[in-house]
Amino acid sequence: MAEETVQQEQTAEPERTFSQAEVDAIISDRLKREREKYADYADIKKRASAYDEMVKQQSESAKETESLKAQLASLQKTIETRDARDKVAAETGVPASLLTADTEEDCKKQAAAILAFRGEVPKYPTVSDGGEVPKPAGGSTRQQFAAWFENNIKK
Repeated sequence: MAEETVQQEQTAEPERTFSQAEVDAIISDRLKREREKYADYADIKKRASAYDEMVKQQSESAKETESLKAQLASLQKTIETRDARDKVAAETGVPASLLTADTEEDCKKQAAAILAFRGEVPKYPTVSDGGEVPKPAGGSTRQQFAAWFENNIKK
C-alpha cells in the first residue's frame, strides 16, 4: 500500500500556483462566458411579457365571445317564441299579447283555453242606416241650436 501512494505522488504533477493577473484573467473569462449565456435575457423577458399580454387578450376575447354567444342564443329563443305566438294568434284570432307559452304547441293550447273561456261571441244586430250619423240639414251648430230652442223652449 505504501508503494501505491509513492507511485501516485510521483505521477501526480506538482500543484501549480497562479499569479494575481492569471487569477483575474480566469475569473474575467468565466464571468464573460456566464454573461454570454444570459445576454438575451432582456429580449426573452420582453417576449415573455408580450406573450403574457397576448394570452390575457385572448382570454378576454374568449370571455367576450362566450358572452356574445349567450346573448345570440337568448335572442334566437326570443324570436322563436315571438314567431310561434304570432303564428298561433293569426290562426286562432287570440291576441299574441295574451299568449305566454314558449312553444307553438303550448300556445295553441293556451289559445284554445282562452277561446273556451271567452265563450260564444255575441252577434250585434245590423243597423238599417249602416251606422252612420245623419248630417243635420240646418247649417251651422249655432243655427241648429237656435232652431231647437225655438221649437222646444219657446212653446
